[in-house]
Amino acid sequence: MDEDVPGYFEFRKDGLGEFQFGYVQGQIDWRDTERDGRPAVEFTFEGMDEMTPNSGRGWAIIEGDTLDGMIFFHQGDESGFAAKKTEKLK
Repeated sequence: MDEDVPGYFEFRKDGLGEFQFGYVQGQIDWRDTERDGRPAVEFTFEGMDEMTPNSGRGWAIIEGDTLDGMIFFHQGDESGFAAKKTEKLK
């Protein structure tokens, strides 16, 4: 998870963002939505896994300072994830 940098997801107010975990990183295009009546985000992404281009989609349910979601790589793996809100690292 924290191989190259501490793993993170960032969702900016402009509907864009980024993530990195392990050696996987991507640029996010996201939208607000609801899942099971709870606030959530859905996103698509493009990025790299080491030097291999990748893309896919995902979603996350927002519960206070916690995100619980899934990420799906196009024609590849899928994985659940959980993240806690923190102050942005500079």
